[in-house]
Amino acid sequence: MSTHQRFHNVVKQFSVSKSDDGIIADLISKSLSTTTKSLLHRIPSSDLNPAVIRRVISNPEVPVSSCLSFFRYLQTTARLPQKPDFRTHVTLALRLFAVRRFAEAKNVLSAAVAANLRCSSVPEIDSYVCEAGADHRTRSDFFDMLFRVYTDGEKFGEALAAFHHMASHDLAIDERSCMVHLIELKRNSLHDSLLEFFQRMVESNVEIRVQAMTLAVQILCKKNQITRARNLMDDLMNTKGTKPNIYTYNSFIEAYMNRSDAEGVGEILAAVANSGIDFNVATYTLLIKWYQKIGKTGYAQKLFDEMREKGLDPDIHVYTSMISLHSRRRDIKTAFALFDESVEKGLKPTVYTYGALIHGACKTGNMEAAELVLAEMRTAGVDLNRVVLNTLIYGYCNRGKIDEAWRLHGLMEAKGFEPDVYAYHAIAAALCRSDRRDEARALLFSVFEEKGIPLNAHSYTTLIDAYGKDGNFVEAKKLFRDMAEAGEKPAAATFNALIDGYCKKGKIKEAHTLRSEMKGRGLIPDVFTYTSLIHGECIVGKTDNAVNLFREMQEEGIPPSDVTYTALIKGLSKDGREEEAFRLYEEMTEAGFMPGDIVYSSLVGSLHGS
Repeated sequence: MSTHQRFHNVVKQFSVSKSDDGIIADLISKSLSTTTKSLLHRIPSSDLNPAVIRRVISNPEVPVSSCLSFFRYLQTTARLPQKPDFRTHVTLALRLFAVRRFAEAKNVLSAAVAANLRCSSVPEIDSYVCEAGADHRTRSDFFDMLFRVYTDGEKFGEALAAFHHMASHDLAIDERSCMVHLIELKRNSLHDSLLEFFQRMVESNVEIRVQAMTLAVQILCKKNQITRARNLMDDLMNTKGTKPNIYTYNSFIEAYMNRSDAEGVGEILAAVANSGIDFNVATYTLLIKWYQKIGKTGYAQKLFDEMREKGLDPDIHVYTSMISLHSRRRDIKTAFALFDESVEKGLKPTVYTYGALIHGACKTGNMEAAELVLAEMRTAGVDLNRVVLNTLIYGYCNRGKIDEAWRLHGLMEAKGFEPDVYAYHAIAAALCRSDRRDEARALLFSVFEEKGIPLNAHSYTTLIDAYGKDGNFVEAKKLFRDMAEAGEKPAAATFNALIDGYCKKGKIKEAHTLRSEMKGRGLIPDVFTYTSLIHGECIVGKTDNAVNLFREMQEEGIPPSDVTYTALIKGLSKDGREEEAFRLYEEMTEAGFMPGDIVYSSLVGSLHGS
């Protein structure tokens, strides 16, 4: 009888005679290292069923290395109708576990999960482990590995079942494995499942380290459940001794910032100070943005300087915030210096960094600088976005370069950005300032009627201003009503546009009525409101009323502008009150304003009139 026939006969008897297990295992073991493939490929595939394979692999007389080689051969042999089943994978993993070949054991279990084999239940798997003679420590380690394998394979239901089994059978649960599970749940955006699992960790007396607590806090803060997050942190500090770190506190700072809750931010900063924990880059980044948002730019600058003094390197997001801060202050020199500094440090500016610089250049009317930034942006391969294009359109419109604005409008469409109401409003406002009010009205109405883009508060204000300047108050008031019906609340600027129109046409009564309505809606009259009213009173020759309004605005803490001074000086001069006019002129220069030609001609005219 040939070797192949003898091997084949042994395999054939394998499932019938248990007494032959040792002989079969011995024959296969001897064949594995040399002639496995030459022998096994001639064995009828029906003889190599999962039961036979499992008996061979579980035979303690077969070396583990031979079992592993045999297993790999079976996995890669296409002619086998039945591959090793889930229990066989567990059996081999346990053999590998026994000789401390943990990485290979994990690979075997991972292969079973990746192949989507019909899984045994967790209690069944435990029975296999116990049958193999595993002690309590081995059971704990094995199920911890199984828990990780299920997690890595995103089999979260099975992973949870393994966790419950460990908790209910007093098997040790490794906090690190739980942390991996939490991270995977977060990566898959299973936030509710993450919070539920974290609660099970707490209830199962798993060690809760700060990293796990911070993950739960982050999710609760993102769900805007800040009170619950703070209660969780306090409870864990008191019951588990888990102390928050700066990452935990950063989550709270960001959550309160998103709520615009200054008191909440202050409470967390006080807690950080009491804990003695130092800020990290993320903390500085958040706080610089926060103080910039609430207008405390001095604090933002102080934090930026402090950050650099501590040797913490600001990232491009921090530099972008600071560039934006100085651009808003119209301090373009510092903004460009910070940009150069960030590039010298090897940081790569983003579209927002370039956008902040362009915003500053446009705000100061330096369109040449804006174009230079735009060119550098393109050279760096950073594509334009809608915000940058809108900013450039505003910049050119403010300079009265409407043709350039239209060019950019065309570029916006060419890049696939549908121009929005802000771009159209900027162009319409520029047309109004150029006394091309008919074109402005036609543009905005075409946007609304033809393109279906709803008008916003700024657009309504522009139209109301245009009709007011033309003295068409019927249309202006109609737009005022339409604005309310469209759900757009009139702002102070909207009232000011109509008040200014009434005043310039000498309709002072109507202007004062609007101011009363404005105050009734909770809007505070500003320097533009008072300047229009003062100008209007002077136009109709009621200079005393204008002087009273001037004093009233100062009592309200509203500093007059150069236009306010000019309007009242002109009114006083026209009324022959040259002494008051000259006193106001002195007050104007002391306030730091440079009087224009209108002021000088008015004063000279008052002297000739006297």
